Amino acid sequence: MEIYSTIKPICLALAFGAALSSYGQDTMTLKECMKYAIENSAKIEMQQMDIDDARIARREAIMKIFTPEISAGTYAYSNFGRSVDPETNTYVSTTSFNNGYQIGGSITLFDGFYAVNNYKISKTALKMGINQEELTRDEICLATMEAYYNVVYFQQLAGIIASQVMTAQDALTLAKKQEELGQKGYADVIEMEAELADRKYQLINARNQHADALLTLKDLMFWPMDEELLIDTSMANAQVRAILTPENDTESIIDHAVNNLPSIAIAKGRMENAMLDLKSAKWRFTPNISLNAGWSTRYYTYPGMEGYTPAPFHTQFKNNGGEYIQLSLSFPIFDRLYTFSNLRRKRNESRRATIQYEQKVREVEAEVIRAVQDRDGASAAFHQADRRAVLQEEAYRLNLRKLEQGLISTIDFQKASDNWLNAKSSRLDALLKFYIKRSVVNYYKGISYIDQ
Repeated sequence: MEIYSTIKPICLALAFGAALSSYGQDTMTLKECMKYAIENSAKIEMQQMDIDDARIARREAIMKIFTPEISAGTYAYSNFGRSVDPETNTYVSTTSFNNGYQIGGSITLFDGFYAVNNYKISKTALKMGINQEELTRDEICLATMEAYYNVVYFQQLAGIIASQVMTAQDALTLAKKQEELGQKGYADVIEMEAELADRKYQLINARNQHADALLTLKDLMFWPMDEELLIDTSMANAQVRAILTPENDTESIIDHAVNNLPSIAIAKGRMENAMLDLKSAKWRFTPNISLNAGWSTRYYTYPGMEGYTPAPFHTQFKNNGGEYIQLSLSFPIFDRLYTFSNLRRKRNESRRATIQYEQKVREVEAEVIRAVQDRDGASAAFHQADRRAVLQEEAYRLNLRKLEQGLISTIDFQKASDNWLNAKSSRLDALLKFYIKRSVVNYYKGISYIDQ
């Protein structure tokens, strides 16, 4: 039996006003809300900047391995005191002008594999950045899903209570007529008025909770606060047959999650980078070998010397040129124990990252087991809640007829009405919880939230 078919359209209009009259025109599905939240998320935008930084770091690491560092420079100065004549290599006491040019390059031939390890680290960091963006997307989708279903719950709950407000109003009108006919007393009418007031109070609370849940959803989606947001609530009308009993597939889900989850990949990447840092720290005890080469030339003249005619610029530029090539070897002797201290720090970081990776794997295994249990438990709870709602609805209908015939007290009717309301709200709550638990399990299976 369809539980929500008993809710009258007029009751829904009472619960949600004019907004519901436009339902189906500009409503957003859960997937559309998730997509909107991702496209407008500041977290995603910042994460994309981090990924761009990681790409820059990888490019720099590649250039450091395969390309030399080249620099060029020039200078010009005037000397007004004693100086050495570059041509005769003797002192002169006259004003001189010097202009020089140089270009040089250097490349590291061996640095303890630091550049190679740094490239591997930057490559892993880029993958970690991409995984972090995927993880951020998943977190945004899950938060949006939970907020979305909260809106659906309170919206549907308000509709359920609105239908009971109408019923309580009809029951009060009937009780007043029966009082005029002498079939009921004044106390019965007061009890029915109290019942109506209680239902109206519950409706106001449900509306307030719906407004608060909608505000939370807008905030998560970065939706303009001053614009109306209508969402699709059709999933709340699911039939029992649509909620199938899940299969016992825990082991396969764990295996897939451990090997494919972004959070596991990030923890593994940190562990691998920590190991590479440790290797680099160990190789810091080895010497560094580098190759340097360059070329320089200069031009000079004595502006204040009488009878002096300097060689032309192009002649000096050519004749004064010189080249050099240099192979250098350096190794640490004493650096205030920095190399030893750095090695110990890197070893601790490597151990820490390894422990964190192993801990993350255990956490994911536990999360998968818990998620599967929650999904199965939510499925069983929904089936039972649905059965309970059907029975409580039938009991409510029977008690309503008895009330109309004067065969039941108002207290007993109020109890039946409360039981029906609780059963319907519990069914809705169980259904939406099952949706969330099922989505979490499907996520661990490798289906992203937005693709479900």
